[in-house]
Amino acid sequence: MTESSEVEVDFYVKRYSDFDLLRIARAVGQGFEEEVTAVLVNVHISRHSAVGVVFGHTRKGPHGRYADGHLIQTSDILAAAKEGRFWVITTIHSRYAIATFQRDGGRRSFNEFRRLVGNRYSNT
Repeated sequence: MTESSEVEVDFYVKRYSDFDLLRIARAVGQGFEEEVTAVLVNVHISRHSAVGVVFGHTRKGPHGRYADGHLIQTSDILAAAKEGRFWVITTIHSRYAIATFQRDGGRRSFNEFRRLVGNRYSNT
């Protein structure tokens, strides 16, 4: 993420709650140990990857790839750690800050993933 304190959000998919927007702004404003590739909202874990809506991706493509408000499925999660107020997941080539979990099971899927894999993170 950049050093800027401004957050520009484009609404392509749906209207986001004030809570989602506040968490995105806080994640962008928080310093992380290493650079974060993007912020994810409405996250749930599917198999070994995170699925959520992406904001502020550092590698946005010219044709809308990784554009704000688009659904993304990450590559396999290699590590997850709490940094400040946010969980940060590390994949093969990226680091994502999780701003919010999906209602009705998002956090539960994340906790279940962490319980099952423990310290044995690996890609499939």
